[in-house]
Amino acid sequence: MGTSSCARQRQKDPVLLNRIHTWVKTTRPPPQNTCEPGIEQCAQRKALIASKKDEDQTLSERIASSYIDLGTLQDSLGRSDKARANFKKAVQWGGKVEQSSLNNDVKSGTAGKGKGKEAQEEAGEGEGKDIAHISQNIFSENVNPPSVIFSPPETDGRVNDIRQLAACLNLLRLSSSSDNVLEPVARDWVQAVRDNSDEQERLNLLATDVIREFVGDELKDAKAIAEVMCLAPVLDDQNFRFLLGRFYSGVDQSDLLNVNQLQGLADLIHGANPGYLNSDDLVKILELLSSRLSGTHQQSSNYIYQLTLAISHVLDAMADTKVNGLNREKLHTPLSSYLDKLRGSSDPYLVFQAAYAYQALQYVPDDETPWQAAMRRTGSVIQGVSGLVSAVKGFDLNGFMEGLGNIQQGMAGATEVFKVAKTAYKDAMSLAKGGKDFIDSLKESFSFDQKRSWYTALRGADTLIRDGHLVKFKTLVCEAPCRREVAFQWGVCQRLGEIAGNSLWSVDTRQNAVAFLEEIYRNDTEWGQQVDVKQWILTILVQVSSQPGNIAQYATTVLEELRTDGDVGKQEMYQSYRESGPSSYTLKIDIQSLENSPLLDRAQNKPDVEGSLRQLKKRRLEDQKNTIYIPPQAKASLQAPDDALFPLMENVQEFLKSNQHQVLLLLGDSGAGKSTFNKALECELWGNYKKGGTIPLHISLASIDKPDQDMIAKQLRRFDFSEAQIKELKEYRDFILICDGYDESQQTRNLYMTNQLNQPDEWKAKMVISCRSEYIGADYRDRFQPVDRNQSSKSAQLREAVITPFSTKQVHNYIDQYVGVYQPLWKAEEYKGAIDRIPSLNELVGNPFLMTLLLEVLPRMMDPGQDMSGTRVTRVLLYDQFIEQWLERGKRRLGEKDLSLSARAAFDSLSEEGFTVNGIDFLKKLSAAIYKEQDGQPIVEYSRFRDEGSWKSAFFSREDEKYLLREACPLARNGNQYRFIHRSMLEYGVARAIFDPQEWKQKAALQPTMNRRGSMSSVFSFEIHENEVESVVSEDEQEPDPKSPLAWRSFINEPSLLQFLTERVQQEPIFKKQLFAYIEHSKRDKKWRTAAANAITILIRAGVEFRFSDLKGVRIPGADLSNGVFELANFQEADLRKVNLRNSCLRRADLSRSLMTGVHFGELPYLQFRFSLVAITYSTDGTSFAVGLGDGSLEVYETSTWDKKHTLKGHDYKVFCIAYSPNADRIVSGSKDNSVRLWDLTTGECRYTFNGHKKWVMCVAYSSRGDLAASGSEDNTVRVWDLETGECRHILSGHINIIHHVAFSPNGTSIASLGDSTVRLWDVATGSCRYTLSDYYPFIGTVIYSPRGDLIASASGYKSVMVWEEETGKCRFELFGHKSTVGCMAFSPKGNQLASGCADETIRLWDVDTGTSIHTLEGHEKLIRSIAYSRQGDKLASCSDDRSIRLWDTETGECLHTLIGHDANVFDVVCLPSGLIASHATDDKVRLWDVSAGASRLVPSDHKTDIRSVRYSAKRRQIASCGMDGTIRLWNAETGTCLRIMTGHSNDISNVIYSPHEDLLASCSDDNTARLWDVESGTCRQILSGHSDRVVSIAFSPEGDQVATASRDGTVRLWNVETGACQLELTHSPRYGGVGVVAYTPQGDQIVSGASDYTLKIWDVKTGECKQTLTGHTNSIGNIAFSPDGNQMASEGWEDVRLWDLKTGECSHVLSHGIGIQCVVYSPDGHHVASSCQYAITKLWDVKTGECYRTLTDARGSVVYSPKGNFILSGSFHSDMRLFDAKTGECRWKQNLSGADLRGVGDVEQHQRTAGIGWIPSEVDTFITGTHDGSVRVWEVIEGDQSRVRLRWRSTNGRLTVEDTCIQGVEGLSYFNKRLLEQRGAVNEPVLY
Repeated sequence: MGTSSCARQRQKDPVLLNRIHTWVKTTRPPPQNTCEPGIEQCAQRKALIASKKDEDQTLSERIASSYIDLGTLQDSLGRSDKARANFKKAVQWGGKVEQSSLNNDVKSGTAGKGKGKEAQEEAGEGEGKDIAHISQNIFSENVNPPSVIFSPPETDGRVNDIRQLAACLNLLRLSSSSDNVLEPVARDWVQAVRDNSDEQERLNLLATDVIREFVGDELKDAKAIAEVMCLAPVLDDQNFRFLLGRFYSGVDQSDLLNVNQLQGLADLIHGANPGYLNSDDLVKILELLSSRLSGTHQQSSNYIYQLTLAISHVLDAMADTKVNGLNREKLHTPLSSYLDKLRGSSDPYLVFQAAYAYQALQYVPDDETPWQAAMRRTGSVIQGVSGLVSAVKGFDLNGFMEGLGNIQQGMAGATEVFKVAKTAYKDAMSLAKGGKDFIDSLKESFSFDQKRSWYTALRGADTLIRDGHLVKFKTLVCEAPCRREVAFQWGVCQRLGEIAGNSLWSVDTRQNAVAFLEEIYRNDTEWGQQVDVKQWILTILVQVSSQPGNIAQYATTVLEELRTDGDVGKQEMYQSYRESGPSSYTLKIDIQSLENSPLLDRAQNKPDVEGSLRQLKKRRLEDQKNTIYIPPQAKASLQAPDDALFPLMENVQEFLKSNQHQVLLLLGDSGAGKSTFNKALECELWGNYKKGGTIPLHISLASIDKPDQDMIAKQLRRFDFSEAQIKELKEYRDFILICDGYDESQQTRNLYMTNQLNQPDEWKAKMVISCRSEYIGADYRDRFQPVDRNQSSKSAQLREAVITPFSTKQVHNYIDQYVGVYQPLWKAEEYKGAIDRIPSLNELVGNPFLMTLLLEVLPRMMDPGQDMSGTRVTRVLLYDQFIEQWLERGKRRLGEKDLSLSARAAFDSLSEEGFTVNGIDFLKKLSAAIYKEQDGQPIVEYSRFRDEGSWKSAFFSREDEKYLLREACPLARNGNQYRFIHRSMLEYGVARAIFDPQEWKQKAALQPTMNRRGSMSSVFSFEIHENEVESVVSEDEQEPDPKSPLAWRSFINEPSLLQFLTERVQQEPIFKKQLFAYIEHSKRDKKWRTAAANAITILIRAGVEFRFSDLKGVRIPGADLSNGVFELANFQEADLRKVNLRNSCLRRADLSRSLMTGVHFGELPYLQFRFSLVAITYSTDGTSFAVGLGDGSLEVYETSTWDKKHTLKGHDYKVFCIAYSPNADRIVSGSKDNSVRLWDLTTGECRYTFNGHKKWVMCVAYSSRGDLAASGSEDNTVRVWDLETGECRHILSGHINIIHHVAFSPNGTSIASLGDSTVRLWDVATGSCRYTLSDYYPFIGTVIYSPRGDLIASASGYKSVMVWEEETGKCRFELFGHKSTVGCMAFSPKGNQLASGCADETIRLWDVDTGTSIHTLEGHEKLIRSIAYSRQGDKLASCSDDRSIRLWDTETGECLHTLIGHDANVFDVVCLPSGLIASHATDDKVRLWDVSAGASRLVPSDHKTDIRSVRYSAKRRQIASCGMDGTIRLWNAETGTCLRIMTGHSNDISNVIYSPHEDLLASCSDDNTARLWDVESGTCRQILSGHSDRVVSIAFSPEGDQVATASRDGTVRLWNVETGACQLELTHSPRYGGVGVVAYTPQGDQIVSGASDYTLKIWDVKTGECKQTLTGHTNSIGNIAFSPDGNQMASEGWEDVRLWDLKTGECSHVLSHGIGIQCVVYSPDGHHVASSCQYAITKLWDVKTGECYRTLTDARGSVVYSPKGNFILSGSFHSDMRLFDAKTGECRWKQNLSGADLRGVGDVEQHQRTAGIGWIPSEVDTFITGTHDGSVRVWEVIEGDQSRVRLRWRSTNGRLTVEDTCIQGVEGLSYFNKRLLEQRGAVNEPVLY
């Protein structure tokens, strides 16, 4: 090829210049000083270059030739400097270049070959440039871009058309600095509207409404699309993206492509504002269009054309926004291939658009790396560089033109470069000369695999036209290096046609465009003879000639003149075109007529919803006036700690702003303030509401009929919205739904899902929904989750908040508000004082509703300042008082009302009979009817005509008596709907219908013991004497009532109602007796079984124990007996179907022949293995599991039945590891015998024994394809085994130490191995090591692949987790946060989350994409052994050395369940697909856990082991206990509720005491420390450290400012309470055993310590001086006690008791009890001392004489006097309790607690070593026990002829006890339940009583 020919080729294809230049640069030898990756890459590059030397031409020759061609092309373009530089480079590579080419005047020289005349002619006039010459009159000046004449609308006036709206919005976007360039009319308007925010909001809303009208338009024709396209450039980002999404959906979801929507999508992208389109949008749209394009079969060319046009616009936008990294395999290559195929089309319009789209695609780089590209293309190293010269403001035409010749493109290699340089130029020139057919020219000249400059030139032309720079546009067209390329000419003609056809351009501009087209058609010399370009011009002119106006005539004239232009051939072409008719392709030559704007018209004629919303806002805000509202605190979930609180309102506001959550579930107890908060939230949102904003809608769910269907529309109708308004709101507005009372609506369905919120064409809303905590079950999240439960990736859309009880500060604030609003008789301080004086109110006032009731009734209960400290106020008694007061108030109101004669007569009649009694009867019957007829749905709708004669008429008819009672009762009315003022009132009414204390008390005519002012004695007295009750019960035994609600409805799942009944049982013995009667009658008649099930459930909740009870034949199906005590009970032949026996005590009970179908124990059995359990693994489907045992055998079990399928024997020693095949039909095992075995689980046979390892096999893995297994050994190797042939495929060597773990990648192509503190990645096919992953610190634990296999996680020895990229071996993240060694990890099923378990007792959840910590899960008390995700990924199970398994919520980080049952460290945990959790521990047991039923009613609250001490706070009515589990627990003394668990000590706690002010607790521990705790918050105030051995005794000074501690290190220390500083250290005894007890004297100026040296010492508190040393004891001092007057002290020394005078230090008496003294106490009057010993003997001594005046037998262990001194209580380590008459010594009561040894101390005043019991000082009839089994019990003594003791409450131990329980002949017991009972000690023989 000649040089001139090459030059012409370069002029036609100047982009090649830079392709060659780029290729040459990439093959240049690299610089020496580079980083290591660069050196490696360069070495590879050199190797590849060397490998090409044997080709037909050496590489250096090709490079030199390429540089010569490059220089020649630059020379032809007049770029002499660049040409000379390239010629010199050619010389450097061995090329031969004439000297003249290296001189300054290169242009006249040649490069290797002479430059001909032809090339000079092609170069242009004197400058070597190819410039076309056209008339100077064409586009002689720039013009303004198209625009409409602006006429502003009036304020709040109608907008005339869409163009006017677009113009207004465009002006509002301008800054004030632009005002001076505006027309006066526009400037005046915009300046006025800037100050009118309402008008701005109106116009913006109008634009939004237009978009919404478009979305609702079913046709979406061209006119509608043109209307929104006019508006699109001025939309805000939100509306633009909304519109974009709708166009996307329209194209995506239509079966037949809507061309109008496709054009709209293309135009929307084409005209988008900068920043509105992001990379993800464009890639997603491109994927859609590419998919539609590739799926097009036998469609018309126009269809394909429109798709290709849209793709072009997307690609243009992607190039402008510099999108890169387009997925090559998924998108780039398939799209390129399809576009390439389109060039074979016979349609020139389609071919041009395909070529344009292909060129645009080249400017959007794919994700292929340069190295990958080089390897894919030719094997040469190419670093392709792509660039796009973007059009910008202030268009630099010269720079742009220069850039057209410098577009860089990476080529495939030297050979390809050479080929392109020699062929493409030649063909292009021949086409230019010959005027070939357009299609052929496109096929031959337009390369579909290279970048071309014509695309960039056309993009630049678009920018110039857009801005009106037509002069520059003409210059670009005439001087572009690519101007002769047919694609460029086609595109230029298209743009000229669009100018000519657009009526918004001036007439002169349009005529100039036509003239330009005429010039291209006529001037073949300048523009060539491309036939299809000429025909394209004729097509354009024909279309323009059909336009209205003068332009049509001008175009028609030009068309007529062209008929005779040129030679005969050209005229024949013209004639042929006119005869064939115009093309079907139409130019976008004019926008649709927009004078009529139907979308805008519809938007402006929409229903007025804002007016109705303003009325609703006013109404709702008015309803909430004078409402008392205290901002509540909340916690994140029911399981969250009580001290992790946050302000609820702020939290909800944050939820509403978040895009991550759609539903907030608001939980709380009945009366906790949920409804009050919901109304306050509604008011807050209405207060912030702005026109067009999100609408708050409060919905009382109980008031809506079927709220699971279209509840928003139903609520809006209730607020009188029309159907048109509802439709408008549904289509265009967003809501915040505040759904109140999910529980009251009796719902079980997911309202978010059933209402299809946020689905296409449905309501758009966020939801706040409230529900009582006690109403929800274990899987409650499924009822509120805004997505199907299996879509775990969206589970985070549910958020929770739990309202917590009022704090003291909130209580006081509530009282202040209450007094201010209602002006009651009492002042605020009087209320506060009364609450402080009645300890039992402390728990009630934390509930806002109960607080309201209390404030109502307190003035009626007592006088201000009255002492009621001994009164026990319960919830049910509070309601009794409130209802009575409400009815009396209603009676007074009605009495003062102007009633009709008949109503007055009815009122008088009711009053005579007792208005309050009648009112209560009305409330009871109405409540019962609501439960019976409406299943407890609280709202009653009554229509007089519809409901006449129904049950409703008995309560809501117009009869005078019913009207009066309705008016007096606590009912609220809204239209025709009635409801109680609070749900709890309805429940109280039913409870009152079940048992009404008024009826039997009036019948017994008991006299009340507490008066109230202003009325007769109340029948609801707070104080009832037990002797009176007993007499009534004995005289009037009541039979069961068949009409009682207990008989016809189950209330098992009504916890609030059950609480009322539970309190009745505790207060009214007659009710308790009635309940027992129901149970008894169920034995004889099954009609009582519902009542019996209710009755026994109530009794269990009331703490009634059924020890020794005869329950033979009882029928109680469905009863809740959880945590019940049925020791030695007879359940023979009982109906126990579906009974809940979770955590119940059935020790030695007889269940023989009982019916137990569906019974629930809350636990599952375990597998116990004979040999040590070494390994266990589960199949992927969870249906079976295999275990490896210490004897070398394996056992395989069915998970569902635990039936053993196989025992596999073959290994000689223990089996270390097992792996299942993917389809669970085989397993491989590795053993201590150095072998690997493959087992067939169908036959149980060993298929292969793989030998080769030289040491123990520690780990095995199965490939995902099931054809390979890998094993790791102590011999430092990994072996890969072929499971079909039994051969060893590879031996992977490289590790230098034991292989701890191996894993196949999910696709089976790689293996990861962990050994010698490194991780190695191996190629399965070749056995080569791909990467070695190492860290400064050793890897430990395990290595795991992510589910997709793209990541690998390993644990670093430096308290971190390493996340590696599998493909590159690079570390993506190192995750820090743990404080110790990480031992286990797990990826979530979707791979978006990583969990790590650590020896620091925590689990961390990490975001895999960002490397950030999501949650830290705390709760385990020892190191974490294993973690596992559930199948959905929403839960995580963990196990620990603390012997527990915990289940966590991965979204909230909350602990859902704590599973306790293993007796040793739990080593492994697995979440099975069935939902069960499997675990195994070093106790050689495998356990299954069923968490689907949720936690039991009572959460286990016991200490885990022995209780060491129990203390009582009279001020707080609170009990503190401590135990060997290292915890302190606080209990409500009234209810037994565990208030708080305080942790911090690391060993046993030996004692805990309250401070004198009872605001602090002090504890001492075996961890050598003591601690001070804040009782209110539970936080540790001070850690008192300094002792070097166990701290065994602690005491507060009488003032509470100092604490004394005694330790086994032989010292006593005195500490400052405020600072925690040690003030004095006193050394008592250095002997072994140290100091055993320390106590302050009553005066507080001295302390006494007793030690193992047999002495007591008295110390001065201020100086630390030892004042006296008391000797005489012959053994260690274990206990001391002070007399009530403070003058005497008793000390116990194991063998005797000594009485000391504190003033003189003299021993007044030695009381010789005997060996083994354990306790010594004074009587309350100080006249007597009691001492007990371990031999069941307690002696009573006279203090004055020292004589023993009485011996109590069978009284061992701890003894303590009652506060009055009339009783002595003893409790022993042998579980025996005895109550003695202190005067007579008679045993009045005894009890054995069945193995629960008694420990602790309950009397603050005594200092005892082993006092297992103690009286509560403020209540003479109550005492506490703390026992060896970790439980706390509170008992009540009922005095009479024969004293009785009953259990008030006991803490729950969370354990099922069935030792020696008889299950002989039990029916319906499931396999698992039977096995569970047998494992727990149940037997098949009856128990002998």
